[in-house]
Amino acid sequence: MLKIGRILCPTDFSDFSERAYQYALTLARHYKAELFLLHVVRPVMIGYPEYAIPDSVNEFYGELREYAEEQLREFAKAHAEGGVQAVVAVEEGVVTESVLDFARENSVDMIVMGTHGRRGFQRLTLGSVTEKVLRKAGCPVLAVRQPAHDFVGPESGGEPVYLRRILLCSDFSECSERALQYALSLATEFGGELSLLHVLEHLPSDVQFEGEKARVIHLLEGEVPEKERSCCKIKAFVRSGKPYEEIIKLAEENQTDLIIVGVRGRNALDLALFGSTTHRVLQLGPCPVLAIHA
Repeated sequence: MLKIGRILCPTDFSDFSERAYQYALTLARHYKAELFLLHVVRPVMIGYPEYAIPDSVNEFYGELREYAEEQLREFAKAHAEGGVQAVVAVEEGVVTESVLDFARENSVDMIVMGTHGRRGFQRLTLGSVTEKVLRKAGCPVLAVRQPAHDFVGPESGGEPVYLRRILLCSDFSECSERALQYALSLATEFGGELSLLHVLEHLPSDVQFEGEKARVIHLLEGEVPEKERSCCKIKAFVRSGKPYEEIIKLAEENQTDLIIVGVRGRNALDLALFGSTTHRVLQLGPCPVLAIHA
């Protein structure tokens, strides 16, 4: 079993963060983990700051903080279940940095956040806070966006976590290798099926794809350590096309409960790759997405 001792769930009291909290609460109950419920009070732009009275500004922020703490306590009380009592916290500052700082300072093992899927122009700002945290966090981040397919909830038949089909997207990089270890641990723990997927891009013909397919499947299967091949059912898939489209297609075909992706570092190229694939999987995927850092 994975060792998850501390889970952080940031909230802005929206429906999206409420669903994410349900996941955080259920996982905390399963792993007997400490659960933090965090709200960040963002700085307010004050007109004519040179005329602002410091005591009045401090009083304003104090009242804002007290109100947020009261809302958090009521939120936690309304959603309490299974003996899990969340530790509520309010921070002031930029949301992304506050979440990352809190996670680091409190040695959090997993962050669970809500996001939302939008199309058209609005997709450019989709869940911007969640995505920034997902890229920069030092621990795994689970992104939940009112998916078509859940792995917690009443449909689980009494089990707190119903994780039966996991999809791992691999590009044979170091971050994919770490994500594979995490995926194997989850599949073994919950008796689930693990699908390994690699997508070949820019192939000029079907003939070339068929020639590559057997080789890549062999590579995918070789990624799994010998001692772990009997711990869970493993299937290898190779597709040709745009990575995010093939990831989503396979997830829908297999009724996947969880998509796992490895996330690289923080340089410009890494962020571009994140934007082109993981971003769209977050938007359009049928289930929650778990990001694992190298």
